[in-house]
Order: sequence, then structure tokens, then C-alpha cells
Amino acid sequence: MVVATQSLEELCINSIRFLAIDAVEKANSGHPGLPMGAAPMAYVLWNQFMRFNPKNPHWLNRDRFVLSAGHGCMLQYALMYLTGYDSVSLEDIKQFRQWDSKTPGHPENHITTGIEVTTGPLGQGIANAVGLAMAEAHLAATFNKPDCEIIDHYTYVILGDGCNMEGISGEACSLAGHLGLGKLIAFYDDNHISIDGSTDLAFTEDVSKRYEAYGWHIQHVEDGNNDLEGIAKAIEAAKGVTDKPSLIKVTTTIGYGSPNMANTHGVHGSALGKEEVQATREHLNWEYPEFEVPEDALNHFRQAIDKGDKAESEWNDLLTHYKAEYEEEGAVLERMMKGELPEGWDKVLPSYTPEDKANATRNHSGIVLNALAGILPELFGGSADLAPSNKTLLKSSGDFQKGHYENRNIRFGVREHGMGAICNGIALHKSGLIPYGATFLVFTDYMRNAIRLSALSEAGVIWVMTHDSVGLGEDGPTHQPVEHVASLRMIPNLAVFRPADGNETSGAYKYAIEHRHSPTLLALSRQNLPNLEGSSIEDAAKGGYVLACGFAPEELDLILIGTGSEVELCVKAADKLKAEGKKVRVVSLPSWEVFEEQDEEYKDSVLPKVAKKRLAVEAGTTFGWCRYTGDVNAVIGIDTFGASAPGSLALEKFGFTVEKVVAKAKELIG
Repeated sequence: MVVATQSLEELCINSIRFLAIDAVEKANSGHPGLPMGAAPMAYVLWNQFMRFNPKNPHWLNRDRFVLSAGHGCMLQYALMYLTGYDSVSLEDIKQFRQWDSKTPGHPENHITTGIEVTTGPLGQGIANAVGLAMAEAHLAATFNKPDCEIIDHYTYVILGDGCNMEGISGEACSLAGHLGLGKLIAFYDDNHISIDGSTDLAFTEDVSKRYEAYGWHIQHVEDGNNDLEGIAKAIEAAKGVTDKPSLIKVTTTIGYGSPNMANTHGVHGSALGKEEVQATREHLNWEYPEFEVPEDALNHFRQAIDKGDKAESEWNDLLTHYKAEYEEEGAVLERMMKGELPEGWDKVLPSYTPEDKANATRNHSGIVLNALAGILPELFGGSADLAPSNKTLLKSSGDFQKGHYENRNIRFGVREHGMGAICNGIALHKSGLIPYGATFLVFTDYMRNAIRLSALSEAGVIWVMTHDSVGLGEDGPTHQPVEHVASLRMIPNLAVFRPADGNETSGAYKYAIEHRHSPTLLALSRQNLPNLEGSSIEDAAKGGYVLACGFAPEELDLILIGTGSEVELCVKAADKLKAEGKKVRVVSLPSWEVFEEQDEEYKDSVLPKVAKKRLAVEAGTTFGWCRYTGDVNAVIGIDTFGASAPGSLALEKFGFTVEKVVAKAKELIG
């Protein structure tokens, strides 16, 4: 092979490319095309502009990098190895996409330290990046002082045509433009290829004009394969625009360097193959064997370690000064950085007695949020244009808007899916912020993927979902959730609460605030519910407990199990049955998932194995309840869609009456 002399820049860029090529080839699985095409822009960004410390990926004031086109993750793994992250070794690169490796097929923040967010489904990453930028803006406005800007970092993201085709990117980027998030800089990898082939098959809009209409600053680097100076100038210009997010369209060649597969859809999601790998080596004058990085390139990349250590050290000195000059703010920031809660924070959770007036659990939720807002400045969130219905407005704060980033009420607009991914980004900023997002329970269909990813990526978001059953009434079946609670219970690492009254609502929030590595979803009623005798904040936070009994387990004729608004029905039915001599226990089970976290002794004390006759009552699908009743017929639920009628009448027509519960109980008792 005749080897031409390569500049240091070429050595570095091709090191990225061939680590990706070799890893995908060894795994015989992956997406080499994007790393090969995007390597120049990524090199310029990571080498000249990004501020990070490879030896401390948790440094608060680091710049955030999000690969929204997550299928091209070998680009990021290569950069992390080359710049010296301990979490990605050369051996990890060789184990790309293998069992239990730190280099899975898409970036996973809970697996690979240094990955900011889990980006799998296209569009999620750019929406997460909006959340990261909102977190930075809020913290900067809250804590920065004229003489001490303690929060000052950028969010960079690479997205592709697929991300721009997905609707979630439009939702999130529209909001980002409205908010004027000047420290959000996105690189659009404009390579004109998707899985089906050329993007001309389905995607011919002018993306730059679309983002310009959103309110973004737009630039175009026409030769993203070679124009490193143009890329650098575009980044400098983007950083100079402080009142708008920036989109830098970078036109690249997917699979750059491959003689026969570049600019084809074949290089998007398949290994090149042995012959084409060799041909690419020859075409790019790459004399090194697989997985070998030239020493000059590696030494250059590894300068990031000293640069990062110096940047963090300087920031730590600034933090010391900040805490000395601004003691109160410094103490709060330090507490949040550590992920700690103020001592006695849960004492503000409101508690109730049966003498307190009946109220909807959505109203109780609003009361809790406002109580918590006074002691938890990290609480930060809002609703998808339903704040008056969801009861999510914090009365002590204004709206988070351009020029008013210190405020805590986020107006997401009618953008449920975008809201979901943005909240995940806020949580994964890892600065102690506690985000919440709200809409009607039925609209979790529009944001299910983001909710699932909050669970997968261990993001401690609080999902506030109101109008939880056919009890919402006249809006009818399109707005009445039936299968939703059951389907959400199926998501691993998601705690779903359906509280029965004020105490249980407080208990759900107690659990949610304390669990920062998993999301919690509250399904809340529109209709008023009484505060029940025996309900408890502490017990509700265990997921399930005995609300009313008075009998030994072996004596029980039946256990009535309810959630939410149906617990009241179980209590009233139990009273009637007891009056007839039946020995009945009422169990409130607001959260299956949290109940299952308890030890076996506790679970058996609530639902004793010796008491086999059980009846569950819930205004939703019966699916899944046999887990606790042992009998698919021992459930009063709804296995059809709802109906338009006043809420109380709809519940009655669907059989949610004391008489129906009593009759079914007697049938089971025999």
C-alpha cells in the first residue's frame, strides 16, 4: 500500500472512522455510515469547543453532548475512548453490541458513564437536549450573580434526517425557539439518506426554513466532509447568538471514504464487509490494522484530560468563592448537586381526616405541589396546556419564559410527547432538579415512549396525570382512559400511583420525591372523593395497606381491593357485608409496583396467602388483576370503551355501585 502523509487532523478524524468501522465489522451489526460521515464535525466540536473532563463525567458545569441519531453511537464511543473516558476502553470498543458490554447498540446513560441521555427512538435525543438546555438556563438564572456566573455551559446535539422527520422534534424545537435557548446548538447531519434510500422518497421540505420559522438561528456548512474551518466558524457564530437556539446544517456524505457504499442506504445500518473495509482503508490511506489508533492522534485526543482537569479546577475555585460570597444560595446549590433533600421536607405534605371536605385527587395534587414548592426550589415543571385542569401551577412562581428563566412554571403548550422527553432531559441534567409534566391520563398514549424512556434511563420525573377514569364524564370515550393504567403498570421501573384521597396523594408524592432514579406516575381523579378513615401518607407510600379490617387473616371471608375512587366503594360495601355478618377486609392498593418492593412479611400482612377469596374493584380494564385475586372473574372493571355522560352516571352505568360490589362479593363468598 502506498501511504500518503496525513495531517494530524486527518489522522484524528480517520481514527474516529476506523474505530467505528472495525467495531461494527467485528460485531457484524451496527451503523457505520453516520460515524464515517459525521467524524469531521464531531472532531471539531470535541477538540476545539466542548468543555468536559473525561476523568469526571459528573462535573456539573460540563458541556452536554447528545447524539440524537443514537444508532450512530460508535461515533460517541470512539470519541469517549480517544479523549480518555475510563468508562470506554479499547476492549469495550471491541465488545460493541455484545452482552453486558459498556458499548450497547444505542447510547444508554445508565450503562455507560459519560453518556448524558438514553437516545434510541429517533427524535428523543434532540427533545432531551431541549430539556438539558432549559435546565441550564433555569439554574443560571436562579444562581448566577453579576460577578460570579457559576452555571455557564452549552448543550450540543447531533441529529439526522430521521430525527427531523419524527414529530417529537418539531414539538420540542418549536418550544426551544419560543424560549430563545441560546446555549442549545444542534448539528443537522444532512446526508440525504435514510433506511429506505434517498430522503427524496419522503422528505423534501426545507428543514432550515422550518427551524427558522421556529425562531432558531440557521447556518449551513456545505462541505461537512472537508471544511473544518467552516464548521469551527459556524460554531463560533452560533455561540455568539445568545437569544436563539442554533441549527448548523452540515452537509455530509454517509459512509464517507467507502469507495462502493458511500452515499447509499446500504452503509446506514450494515457492516461494510471484509472487502469493502479493506477498500476503504486503501481509499483513505489508512495503514493501521483494526482497532489501532496512531500514537500522534491518541496523544492529541488525550490532551482533553489535562484541559478538562484545568477547566474543572478553575470552576471549583469559582464555586468556593461563590459559596463564601453567597452563602445561602451556595448551600442550596451544593445540596442539589449532592442529590440531597432538605431535612424535614416531608413535614409540609398535607394530611387529612374524614372530617375534611371531599376533594378531587387532582386538587390534592395541586395543594401538594404548592406546599412542596416552598421548601424544594428544585421543583420545576408544568403542563401540556392543561394547567388549570391538571392543577399544576406553582402560585409562588411566574412562568418560565425568555428573559424569565428563574421562574418554575413551564408552559409546554399542546406538546405531550415533546414535554415528556424534555422532562427526561431536565432530570438527566443531574443537577438536582425535580421535573414534573402533566396532562390527561388518556394522553399518555401521545407520550408513552418518553414515559418508557424515563423508566429505562432512570430519570426521576414525576408524571401528573389527571382525569383518570370514565368518572371524568361528558367528554366521552376518546378522553376516558380505560386500558391506560394497566398498560403503564407494565413498564419496568415506573411506579404508578392511583391514590384514593388526600393522604394517599401526599403519600404518592412522598415516594416520588424520595426516589430520584425512577419515575413516578400519578393517576388522579377529576371528581371529588372523601378522605377515608384509616388512610395514611406513610402507608400509601408503601404501595398498599390495610384500610379497614378487624379480623384475623384465617377468619376472613373476603378481601376487597380497590384503587383510587373505587376504594370508597369497597369501604361502603364492606360495611354492608359486615352488617350481614361477613368478615371482610378492605385493602387500598394505590401502587402495585411499590407494593411489590416491600418485603414478603409486609405483603403477606396486607394480602395474607390464607385469605384466598378476593375481589378487586377498579374503573379500568380487568387486565392484570388476577395477579392479586387469583381469579379473572373476581374483578369489577371496564373492558369496553367509555361513554359520554355525566361522570357519576357513567360510573353507575358501568357497574361501579355499592350494590354491585356487594352482590359480586356475596357471589364469591358463596
